[in-house]
Amino acid sequence: MPLLDVEDLSVTFSRRGQRTVRAVDGVSFAVDAGEVVALVGESGCGKSVTSLALMGLLPRRGAHVGGSADFDGTDLLALDQRSMRDIRGKDVAMIFQDPLSSLNPVIPVGIQVTEVLVRHRGMSGDAARKEAAQLLDRVGIPDPRRRLKEYPHQLSGGMRQRVLIAIAVACQPRLLIADEPTTALDVTIQAQILELLKDLVRDSGTALIMITHDLGVVAGMCDTINVLYAGKVVESARRKELFAAPRHPYTVGLLRSIPRLDVGRGEKLTPIPGSVRDVLPWSEGCAFAPRCDRQIEACVGEPPAMVPTHTGHSYRCVNPVSPEEKP
Repeated sequence: MPLLDVEDLSVTFSRRGQRTVRAVDGVSFAVDAGEVVALVGESGCGKSVTSLALMGLLPRRGAHVGGSADFDGTDLLALDQRSMRDIRGKDVAMIFQDPLSSLNPVIPVGIQVTEVLVRHRGMSGDAARKEAAQLLDRVGIPDPRRRLKEYPHQLSGGMRQRVLIAIAVACQPRLLIADEPTTALDVTIQAQILELLKDLVRDSGTALIMITHDLGVVAGMCDTINVLYAGKVVESARRKELFAAPRHPYTVGLLRSIPRLDVGRGEKLTPIPGSVRDVLPWSEGCAFAPRCDRQIEACVGEPPAMVPTHTGHSYRCVNPVSPEEKP
């Protein structure tokens, strides 16, 4: 039985005088303990909204959440705010996308790290500060005792990201959600952050949901990849199979957009045409059809269903890419 089993998750936003927006439209996936699962797609596909729904962090007004998210026998989506606060930060934690805006700029880093220790582990005083320093040291921040007294603006981008990771892992959560943890970081720091997350999963058996728009980032660390487009999962497979034989044209487009070292100098990238706004409603066919170079008549009219294979690889396409074709 998976640690987290998300079934038919949907999120809609409504506002008086404006049309209702369906940001997440029936997303389903599962995560086992010690497994790294990726949610991949362009900006606007519903990745971050999915994570915020699981964490119970969507606004109460205007946001409507449906479906279920079974976490070890407890439906996270059915919990009230008080019950969710007991789980959030302790059993389920999240590393947010922008460390500068996620940390309070007028409170020293040490207080922000010890807050979760006080709330969920009952620590206080010198014991909490000592544990906070050990957490900063664990995530690779030099001179952690001095850093505890500093404010977020005094730290580099990589250090701020490490502070968020320290806060997220302070209570050794069973499920960790990382929302684009390497955004706006240089390549060297990206590699360090990803290596740190892999170590945390390996050492503690934490289940990790990695949210990113970059298939290259997840190539070396994720076990299962779910590709999202317009709020739906359009392809799901184990990592090696997805990279070796992607079936959905959108997944192929993402792979072709990645710069490669094995192509000649001056070779142009092959971008996906159009923009993420060029979509059809799923009720009228495949949302990717307006941007797809494999569009046929059957792509429009009926919503495509997920097509499973005997290997567990599944895709939502009526004219999929052949396994023999190279991405």
